Amino acid sequence: DMKTRAEEMREQCAAFHKANPLVWQYFCKFTFTMIYKGFKHYSVNAIFERIRWELDVGGDGTSSFKLNNNYRAFYARRFHNMFPQHEGFFRTREQTSSDKSATDLPELTPDYFDRASGE
Repeated sequence: DMKTRAEEMREQCAAFHKANPLVWQYFCKFTFTMIYKGFKHYSVNAIFERIRWELDVGGDGTSSFKLNNNYRAFYARRFHNMFPQHEGFFRTREQTSSDKSATDLPELTPDYFDRASGE
């Protein structure tokens, strides 16, 4: 029974989520801010960019923190599952990765990009 790409990403996201609880706290805070402002739908991409902004503002420009865009759909679905009264706040699509085989590649971290650029 081979693992799919969706399962692989779900496992990576779950490990990230466990190691970075502040991301979920920010995700909920910023999402509820938009709900309370009256938005019926909002962009999970915008929420992720706001999280990046908040985490980088306090940093020193050398953060090794990376918020993988692959996690957006998982965080949106988690929010819908945790708060079913807000189901559909984020528009989600069918995950095409469910039909693809796992890559078995490690996630790329900022260290990878530093090495690739020769810094």
